[in-house]
Formats: sequence, C-alpha cells, structure tokens
Amino acid sequence: MALGVLYRLYERNLVNGLDRDRLPRHIGIVLDGHRRHAREERLPTYTESYRVGMRRFEEFIGWAEELEIPAVTAWVLSRENLSRPVDELDPYFEVLTELFGRLPALCKTYDMGIRFIGSLDLLPDELVAAAKLAEEAQPFGTRRLNIAMGYGGRQEIVDAAKDLVAKLMAEGIPPDEVAAHIDHADPARAIPQHVNRPADAMRGDRA
Repeated sequence: MALGVLYRLYERNLVNGLDRDRLPRHIGIVLDGHRRHAREERLPTYTESYRVGMRRFEEFIGWAEELEIPAVTAWVLSRENLSRPVDELDPYFEVLTELFGRLPALCKTYDMGIRFIGSLDLLPDELVAAAKLAEEAQPFGTRRLNIAMGYGGRQEIVDAAKDLVAKLMAEGIPPDEVAAHIDHADPARAIPQHVNRPADAMRGDRA
C-alpha cells in the first residue's frame, strides 16, 4: 500500500515537471504483441490477452488526456493482420467490438471525438457496425481519437491528405486553390509524431 502511494506521488511529480510546450500534439499507438503476451503469461486463450491489451489501451487514452495531447491515433488492425488464421481473428474481432462499445463513454469523459479510418469494407459487418455506433455516439470533442483498421502504408498517406484538404476547406479556401496551399511537408504533419507499442508497456509492468 505504502509503495503504491509513493509511486503515485513520484508519477505525479514527473507529470508536473514536464514541459508541456515540448510534448507531441499527436501520438500514434500500435496495438501489437498480444499473442506474445499470451505465450509469456501462459494465458489460456488469445481472447484473454487481447482484453489485457484493450484495457491497457484505455489506460493509455487517460494518460494522453492527462498530458493534454490533442490527438491520438490507434492502429488496431492492418490489412496484413486480416490474413491470420480464423482462430486468432475471430476472438480479436469480438474483443474489438467490446472495446468500441465502451469507447463513447470513456471518450465523453475526456472530451474526445471518435473517428474510424481505413478500409472498413474489408472487415466483418458486426465489427463495422460497432465502429459506426461508437463514432455516431461521440463524434465531437476538443480532442480526437482516430482508430485505424484495414490500413496499409498508402492508406495512412491518403487519410492524412484527406484531413489536410478538409482542414483547408473548413478555413474557407476555395476548391480550385487548395492545391496551391499544400507543400510537401503538409501531409507529414498530419501523421503522428510519436508511435508507442503498448505490449512494451505490459512487459515493463512486470519488471
């Protein structure tokens, strides 16, 4: 008990000592390492490991809110992942669906809008329906949570370009002048400045 209190005080001092002007404005997180975690912890099923990862991700959202990070992008399911065996994918789809059911309430607490990006047409109908319900339940906020599914490297560039064009249009730039307001560095600015893998954090917890 005493050690836990000391750790929380230490953590609070670290957070208070951070220079907020030097923190990233957009953090990316790759939900990875679930199967490795299952093997290392000898969990009975992949489902249990997936749930551990989702709980850690939800904690991560809270950490980002505490540091006042305006945007978080989570890559949860790449196109390459979709080629994995059914006995790995189906439990993951189930756990993602559960997560999407919890996200609106969590993001409402942190004033975060939810947005799904990627090729959702590649995914099961039930998972897509859960994603759309989450997005519709909490579309707006002073902060943004992007969830990427069915993505690849090209998809990320496309999404960054779309975001940039939408931003310029919202600023009142006429459509025929949008191209003149974009330089080679602009799409890169829309891509997260830092990427973290929560599986590393799970291993660190056991140290």
